Amino acid sequence: MGNTFKTAFLLTALTLLLVFAGDFFGGRNGMTLGLIIAVGTNFVSYFFSDRIALAMYDARQVGREDLPRVYDILERITQRASLPMPKLFVIPEESPNAFATGRNPQHSSVAVTQGILDLLSDEELEGVLAHELGHVRNRDILTSSIAATLAGAIVFAARIGFWFGGSGDRDREGGGGGILMLILAPIAATLIQLAISRSREYEADATGAHFTGNPYALASALEKLDAYSKRLPMKATPSTAHLFIVQPLQGVDFASLFSTHPPIAKRIEKLTGRPPAEMIG
Repeated sequence: MGNTFKTAFLLTALTLLLVFAGDFFGGRNGMTLGLIIAVGTNFVSYFFSDRIALAMYDARQVGREDLPRVYDILERITQRASLPMPKLFVIPEESPNAFATGRNPQHSSVAVTQGILDLLSDEELEGVLAHELGHVRNRDILTSSIAATLAGAIVFAARIGFWFGGSGDRDREGGGGGILMLILAPIAATLIQLAISRSREYEADATGAHFTGNPYALASALEKLDAYSKRLPMKATPSTAHLFIVQPLQGVDFASLFSTHPPIAKRIEKLTGRPPAEMIG
């Protein structure tokens, strides 16, 4: 019920955003246009947000014959967890990472980068895939996928407001509003992600560890992923960063000021009961 409410909230927020933006910049006709766009965007968000996220990263669907190692691990976990087998995708990216998406367990997909396949042992990879299936079991994959679409829509609306707000008789008022939206929209988008992402990661960690019975394998994988992703950051968009198992955006920039993930050390401590240094020692 919690995730159902969050999904409804996000779709409603997107509708109100576009309607109010339409009214501000175009009056009654703009409001009508905003509502039409909102209805279309909500439809696309609900049914196609997973495909959009996968397409953004050139993810390629694979089967058992392509990746028997990964397919067998997924099959083993889904049988233990009594979940449908998700579609499996590979992202042609050397930075190690993974995410799950879809609107429900019957329409779910798990995507892994080539880098994560090269980096992790079978046990560690099982921990990562179990974490992603934890998102599927907890039914938060739709919420996260829609949040990605909503975040992108907010930034898009801000840019439209910036370019069109500065023209015509409303140059002074509209231009100021457009600039304000351009500044605040990325912050609003990231705050939406923060609101739904941090607790989700802890819950998926716990669910994944329950599926495998081996929290140390996931903890070891998280430590490796954190270290390697810092050396080799992934080319990800801020609006989809919250989908991944570890934060893909590194470096000191605007997006990194609002991390969409809890600290890896905290996640490892919750999994093992010990800080990372003690686990290694």
